[in-house]
Amino acid sequence: MAYVVTDACIRCKYMDCVEVCPVDCFYEGENMLVINPNECIDCGVCEPECPAEAIVPDTEPNLDQWVELNAKFSAEWPNITVKGDSPADADEWKDKPGKFESEFSEKPGTGS
Repeated sequence: MAYVVTDACIRCKYMDCVEVCPVDCFYEGENMLVINPNECIDCGVCEPECPAEAIVPDTEPNLDQWVELNAKFSAEWPNITVKGDSPADADEWKDKPGKFESEFSEKPGTGS
């Protein structure tokens, strides 16, 4: 089992989860983070740190898309080990539905 980041992270990218991860398994895209499922040790310390509640165990139902997305982009995006700045408008995007369809970007982040 591993944890995955879902669409609730898109355009929020709070990054509170990054510094608590003992195995540095977060990767940064332009407007969200993902978890490498092969590196995640299922400790769960990241889940309560996420203000957007975007991190969930991969055993929850209907997560196939997010398991695949986290695996794919953790192989392409830069690893992030230090909390960076969240977008200035993160709070405005926190609870908006349908962000994946309208806002998801495959571009890598800065790896800051």
